[in-house]
Amino acid sequence: MALSVGLLLGGERPPFFQALDDSWAQWMDGGRSGAAADLAHALDRLGGPPGMIIPLALAGGLCVYGRWRSGLFVFAAAVAANVLVVLPLKSMVDRPRPPHPLVLVNDGSYPSGQVFTTVTLVIAAGVVLFPPRARRWWWLFGALYVAAMMWSRTWLHAQWLSDVVAGALAGGGTCLLLQRSFARLLEREAVLAAENRLWL
Repeated sequence: MALSVGLLLGGERPPFFQALDDSWAQWMDGGRSGAAADLAHALDRLGGPPGMIIPLALAGGLCVYGRWRSGLFVFAAAVAANVLVVLPLKSMVDRPRPPHPLVLVNDGSYPSGQVFTTVTLVIAAGVVLFPPRARRWWWLFGALYVAAMMWSRTWLHAQWLSDVVAGALAGGGTCLLLQRSFARLLEREAVLAAENRLWL
């Protein structure tokens, strides 16, 4: 899905949804100061390079406690996938950022790497940290966190609305595919945990 939309953006003409992107950007034209701006900047820092500490710490902590299979899954979903999925898409599409972003950004607006990482971290953490019955509250928190990150990127004029939507879709799809790929390892880990033999 994200790749298909990216191909539309690669043409010479503006995509059919550019008018929606423009309207959303005008609606997000808030001030540079105030509570909303402070929250948006805080989320920008959390979703940037310093935010990579969270998935790395989670993966490392899982490995320390013998759950290296879960740690590997978290690393693949929340760290490696960003490099292997987002960066090639950004390079292929090479979409310009919205004019006058309020934060320092690099080239390539599509898709949103910060939203992608947020989605993959939320899903990966939900899978490895919570039993199925307890996940509903985590999914609610995760959905609010992802929505806040999407809002932040557009409030700061760092990305278009379609960029953050594509980042969320790409992140969710990538993480679900990786979850299926790691299913046997995670099931094996659950069996070993029940037998108190995680280090095997």
